[in-house]
Amino acid sequence: MTSDPFIRIVGAEFVRADPAALESYGVDALGQGHPPDLVVIPGTAPEVAAVARLCNERRVPLVVRGGGTGYTGGAVPTRGGVVLSMERFTRIVEIDQTNLLAVVEPNVITADLQRAVERVGLFYPPDPASLETSALGGNVAECAGGPRAFKYGTTRRYVLALEAVLPTGEIVQTGSKAVKNVVGYDLTQLLVGSEGTLAIITRITLRLIPKPPARATLLAVFADVQAAVDAVTALIARRVVPAAVELIDAESLRVVRDRMGEELAPPTAGAMLLVESDGIRAAVDEEIEQVAQACRGVGVMRVTLAADEAERDRLWNARRLISLALRATGLLKINHDVVVPRGRIPELFGVIDELREEYRLTIAAFGHAGDGNIHVNLMVNPSDPDERARARQAERVLFERVVALEGSISGEHGIGFAKAPYVGIELSPDAIALMKRVKAAFDPNGILNPGKIFP
Repeated sequence: MTSDPFIRIVGAEFVRADPAALESYGVDALGQGHPPDLVVIPGTAPEVAAVARLCNERRVPLVVRGGGTGYTGGAVPTRGGVVLSMERFTRIVEIDQTNLLAVVEPNVITADLQRAVERVGLFYPPDPASLETSALGGNVAECAGGPRAFKYGTTRRYVLALEAVLPTGEIVQTGSKAVKNVVGYDLTQLLVGSEGTLAIITRITLRLIPKPPARATLLAVFADVQAAVDAVTALIARRVVPAAVELIDAESLRVVRDRMGEELAPPTAGAMLLVESDGIRAAVDEEIEQVAQACRGVGVMRVTLAADEAERDRLWNARRLISLALRATGLLKINHDVVVPRGRIPELFGVIDELREEYRLTIAAFGHAGDGNIHVNLMVNPSDPDERARARQAERVLFERVVALEGSISGEHGIGFAKAPYVGIELSPDAIALMKRVKAAFDPNGILNPGKIFP
């Protein structure tokens, strides 16, 4: 593939074909993929449109890339072609304090937006663990969640409008700055979670809310996972809805202790809950006390409140480092963000125990117990083919059992190519066929992010 026509669109400085660049842009956090033939880095929506038209005319695969923090291979090629990197789209265009919204370009880092709006007393709730490195365009494409989804919902709830480029080169505007809009089909929400297979997002309008004036963070340590799960059930029974309820199992706690030097709980602990409440101070104090009582009622080993913001930040930073700590073991980390109805979390952990025993695997499980979204990490010796084969058998069983529990095989990481072979476990052939017709309407020549989602 010649780079000349792409150089005419974006300039020679923003077209890369050297082996190091192709290798780098050919993987994401999953660590798998296929090098592209070219990397093109546009700086405006019209340049994105021109690149898309050229790829469509020549039937060249086109894959959009943001922060590269995904876990399912959604932003990497499967068959060469062009990677279109959005790394120049980094502006916070507007923070509208009157209308409680922000307009951003897609490669604004999530945490940077959060800090910017909090400086003026506003709040953007979605908080994926990768918030310091993940880009908002990728958050929209994957419908990212995070710990605060229990109370505040996922990215989908906050997207009001999009500017997007179709694979055929048209620039379209979807939604509006108004909070109510029922004109035609809801193309905005269709694009949210579409994993870069329908259009290329070039601008995002996000809803904001007032920043909660107070918050409190509680750490509860339990003898085993069952007690921690019982505590979650007990606090929900009290009609308490904290901002976040995170459950961390013994294996995850051990790895954080060994690899990061951070002791969140004593070695004898079987599980830990990290719970945060926010809102008006009086309400926060009452709610966090209700959480503490729920934990004590099921037999907690220890309950402590973060004494100040520094301790609170330390606890949450340790939670967000779990994935890095697991990767630091040198084992292959097969990460699945399965989700079940909250009331079936005990059954999900029962399934995890069965998989550990039957397939002789080390499994670390942690995640968003408030909304049933648990990250199940199969830790595998990459040089042991038998163990890898057992892990592949176990992940299929995991997905089948999760769907039987009325859950989903992916709560926030998407499907990409890593989970594409398993989509049929959850979706019927008719539902998949309908999705393929939607895909064809947006992308008649199938150039945009091919090889993703569909088996």
